[in-house]
Amino acid sequence: MRSTTTRTTTRIAGASLAAAAAMALTIGPAFAADGWVSANLKPVAGSEVKGSGTAMVEVKGDMITVTMAARGLLPDNPHAAHIHFAAAARHECPTLADDTDHNGHLNTTEGGPAYGDIVVSLTKTGDTSPKSGLAIDRFSTAPGGRISYERGSIKVSSGVADAIAKGQSVVVIHGVDHNHDGKYSGDAKSDLDPKLPTEATDPALCGALHTAPAGGMHTGGGTVANGLKSSTNDSMLLLGGGALLAAAGSGAFAARRAARSRG
Repeated sequence: MRSTTTRTTTRIAGASLAAAAAMALTIGPAFAADGWVSANLKPVAGSEVKGSGTAMVEVKGDMITVTMAARGLLPDNPHAAHIHFAAAARHECPTLADDTDHNGHLNTTEGGPAYGDIVVSLTKTGDTSPKSGLAIDRFSTAPGGRISYERGSIKVSSGVADAIAKGQSVVVIHGVDHNHDGKYSGDAKSDLDPKLPTEATDPALCGALHTAPAGGMHTGGGTVANGLKSSTNDSMLLLGGGALLAAAGSGAFAARRAARSRG
C-alpha cells in the first residue's frame, strides 16, 4: 500500500499538471497554435539604418497573428512591411553580395534571392495579400521613427502558413533615407514602382522568422530586445508561457519523486 506521503505527492503532481493544462487554455491561442515563430529585425546591409526590432507570428491553420515592434526608422513616413517567402529563396536576409548593380545599396528585387516574394502585406487595415504590397496609405508611418503593430485573423494559403510555421519566411520593413534629408527623395527610382523614389521601397530592417529551439521558448530577442517594448499581448503571452512551463515542470518533478517512492 502506498504511504500517505506518496499519495499526497501524487495528488500534488496531478494538481500541478491540471493547473498547467488549465493555464494553457487561459493563456490564449499561442500554445495551441500550429506554429509560433519570431525574428530579430536588424538593419539591411547598405541601408545605413540604425534601427532594430522584433516580430512574432502565430500560425493556426490558415490564419496568422502578427505582432511587430521597431525603432530607428525614418520618422513620419510610410514604411511598407511584409512577410516574404519563396521555395527557392535562401530564407534569410540579404547581404551586399546580393547588390547586383554594385551601388552599395540593396533594392527589394536584389534582396529577392535571400527572402523571396511578398506573401503577406502587413497593412494596418484592409487587404493583406501581395496585391497590397505598395498600399502606402495603409502602412505605419512610424511616428517618432517607431512602429508598433499587431494584427490577427490574417488569412493565408496553406502553403504560406506551412512555410511560416517551419521558419522559412522573412519579415522586411522598407523605407530608407540614403541622402539624409528626412524624406523619400532622390533621382533613383524604385524597382517596384518608377513613380516612387527607391528610398521609399528599399529594405530597411529584416529578420528571418525562426521556430523555437527544442525544449525552449520564443522570445524574438525578448519583449524588450534592443530597448524595444513589445505590445501588452506579447508580454502577457511570454510571461504566461513561462508560468506554464514552470507549472508543468514542477508537476513532472513531483511525479518522478512519487514514482521513486513507490519503487
